[in-house]
Formats: sequence, C-alpha cells, structure tokens
Amino acid sequence: MPIEPKLSAARAAENMGDLEPRYSDQEARVEADRCLYCFDAPCINSCPTGIDIPGFIKKISSDNLLGSARTIFQANPLGASCARVCPTEVLCEGACVLLDRDQQPVKIGRLQRYATDFVLDSGTQVLKSPDVKSGIRVALIGAGPASLACAAELAQLGHEAVLFEKQNQPGGLNTYGIAYYKLTPETSLREINMIEALGVEIRTNVEVGKDVDGAELQRDFDAVFIGIGLGNTHRLSIPGEDLPEVKESLAFIAEIHTQPLHTVPVGECVAVIGCGNTAIDAVTQAKRLGAGSAVIVYRRGKQDMPAYEYEYDLAKLDGCEFMFHTRPVEILEKNGHVAGVRLVRTRAGESGELEDVPGSEFVHPFDMVIKALGQEKMTGPIQALFPDLKLEDGGTIERDFATGLTSIAGVYAGGDGANGGSEVVDAVAEGKRAARGIHEMLTGDKIEGPRQSTRLGAPGKATGAGFDRPVRIPELERTYFESGGIHG
Repeated sequence: MPIEPKLSAARAAENMGDLEPRYSDQEARVEADRCLYCFDAPCINSCPTGIDIPGFIKKISSDNLLGSARTIFQANPLGASCARVCPTEVLCEGACVLLDRDQQPVKIGRLQRYATDFVLDSGTQVLKSPDVKSGIRVALIGAGPASLACAAELAQLGHEAVLFEKQNQPGGLNTYGIAYYKLTPETSLREINMIEALGVEIRTNVEVGKDVDGAELQRDFDAVFIGIGLGNTHRLSIPGEDLPEVKESLAFIAEIHTQPLHTVPVGECVAVIGCGNTAIDAVTQAKRLGAGSAVIVYRRGKQDMPAYEYEYDLAKLDGCEFMFHTRPVEILEKNGHVAGVRLVRTRAGESGELEDVPGSEFVHPFDMVIKALGQEKMTGPIQALFPDLKLEDGGTIERDFATGLTSIAGVYAGGDGANGGSEVVDAVAEGKRAARGIHEMLTGDKIEGPRQSTRLGAPGKATGAGFDRPVRIPELERTYFESGGIHG
C-alpha cells in the first residue's frame, strides 16, 4: 500500500520541536557562570572556526548579548546554525576542562544559540563591510555553508561576492538536509539574510554548468570558489530499489523542510539503511512523524557505526531500533509498492571481510526504505566545469588546506566537495580560509586570524605550543589539535 501522512498538524509540530529549547535568561546566566574562562582554553583549540568561547560566554555573564553574538559571528558567520548542529560533545564541550574535574562540561552550544538568537530576533547587523570597495569580484559556486562563509569573509574585506545556487533557496544542507528538530529552514535563512546584508549577492535557480559555465566565471570574475557539496546517495544495487517507497535520506529530509510537516508521508514500519549521522537524522524523523517502528539496518556492528554515540543515544530515546550485522538483499514488492525487505545476517570472515551467515535470511515487513549509505562525489560535474582541475584519488578536489587554492590559478575550493564530507563548522572554516587566501592572492595582504583546529589537516599529534591535551572525541575524529600555525 502507498504510505501516507500519520499525524495532525499540531502533533507533528510538537514532535518535531526543538531538540534543546533556547535557554531562558536565568538559565543562560547560571550556565555561563560555570565557565572557568581558561587562559589557553582548549575549547577554542577544538573549534574549527576558532571562536573565542570564554570571551563570548563572559559577555553573556555581564548581560552583553550584542557583544557576545558579535564575538561569535565574527569568527563564524553561521554561528546560529552551528550552535544547533555542531557535534559540540566531541568538539568544544568535549575539550572542556570541567571534564577533568568529573563535572559536566559547560553547555557551549546552547549558550551560543542563546546569544546568536538574540541578534537574529532583534534584526541587529553585527557584521560590517567597509564603505570603500576594492573592486575585486569573486564568483562562488553553490550557496552552502562553505560558500556562505567565504562570501561573508570576502564582503567584510571589501570585495564583491556573487553566489550561484541551483536550488530556489540558499543554505545547502543547512536549509534542506539537517534534521528539522535541530535546525529549521527559517533559522538558516534568517542567518543568510545577515550575510546578504553585507552586500553579498545570491543568484538562486542558476545552475553552473547549465545556465553559466566555468570558463565564463573565470573570465568575468577575479577568482572562483567551488563550494559544491556531494551528490546522490549511493545505490543499494538490489532488486526492488526503484519502488516508490524507497527514498534517499536527504530527499526525505528535504521533504520535511519544504512542505508542511503533517503532509509528509511516512511508512508504518520504516527501514533506514546505514548508520551514519544522516541515517540517525532520518530514522528519528520518521519515528517523530508517526512511524510505528523505525529501524536502522547496518551491516556492521555498533562499534563500527560512523554515527556519534550521542546521536545513537538520541535515536534510542526516540524509540528507534537497530539491526546490526544485517544487510538487505532484496526489497519485496506487492502491487507496485514495498511489501517487505529480505535481509541476511553478516559476520566477519577469517580474512576480516564481512560475509553472509549461511541460512540466516529472513523477511521483515517494512513498508518504507530510506537509503543513508553516504553520498557520491561530484567528480563528473566538477570535471565538466573545470577539465584541468586535479582531483584526489577518492574524487574530492585537490587543494591547499591552508588557502583552498586548487591546481588552477585563481580557483579555490572548500566544503564537502573538497573534504569528502564533514561537519558544517568545518565547511565554514574552509570557506573563511579560502576567502583569506583569495584576498592575499589578489592584494598581497596576509591576514592573521584566530587560531583554528586543524582536525581536517595532517594526522598525528599536534606540536603547537600550549596544547597537547587529548580531546574527548571518537576515533573517527582527530585526537589532538594545534594551538597555532594555521590562521583564518
């Protein structure tokens, strides 16, 4: 049977409400007063954008919310979004020194939201661009977090930034692809309005490669920034994959962001294939939209899942289930619709490779399947735009980490298309670094900025002075951060 919406408008809105509501004034002050205001704060070192975290928290304590928000946005122009979606438990809060005292870390993310919401609600413009412009023009492909951060930085340096976005709204995953209970499109777009107020131009419904080509951008602009993300979800390559109730995770999340919540159809028994953070977003939202059961199906074990532990705990609290060491082999059909999924148990073979357990096949009556297997690299479209651009072996864009410069002079890159897929805050950091690389290349003026985490840089223990303390993050993250040497 076709799947249908399950909830009333009121119930859907309640279920998809904020994961962590905004602090009250009293709550914010009490939490801010827990901060020790460390001199060489490890929380700053663990923030990819180098926000002065003790500084903005101190301003909250002194009731200077405007100054607090300015401190955040000057370091991270998407500070309101990152306050909601950053994995703070494994970044700034995971580095909080209170953990060494067996205390709960300062709730940095919630304090950041408290300050940035004050500015968004009041409409105050805390970022400024100079009155005298440089005459330098930069084209940015895509209007996701990396391009937005790059454009905001360029505008504050006096340059003209023009973004080309194929969707009808800017923001990329912030607008279309993050769990609704974490970040709503409204918040994403309000923050983007602040960036546009700097003089940044965003041309939506313009697809580079179709409506304008790469050579044209190189001719008409002084520099080009490639801020495109990743492509479609990888296919399962099993029978029944093209049935109407089989959806890509990001397409499912985009439905939630682009139509009324109570009109989004969801199955009674939903399978989400994969176990990354996007899979968790999909399974929890399916459950919150009224699915009777929502189940993660993952071919490996819990210890192998890419999702953060706290995301796993969130899904469990929402009543979601997990089938580990299980993979789908066929999606069953009845009258043109999903009627179940044939599954098989897996185990590690003698060589360490996964193998199916003989005789372990079984059928589960799923009526909706969401694929969350990771996204394809945009290798083809990128090479079509810039045939001479060098790519890494994995299909990401080869570029200098410190400046974003690619193998083509005047062409820079950052974000998921360059790093293969990471956090929003990483895309912001890469966009800012590229903006400063562009500025230095075109003006000769090198900008020294706040220290930033190098967690996407070279592996191994950092050697920067003053910080060699391990940060509490999973093995899939870098364990040590450099306190200096990378600026921007």
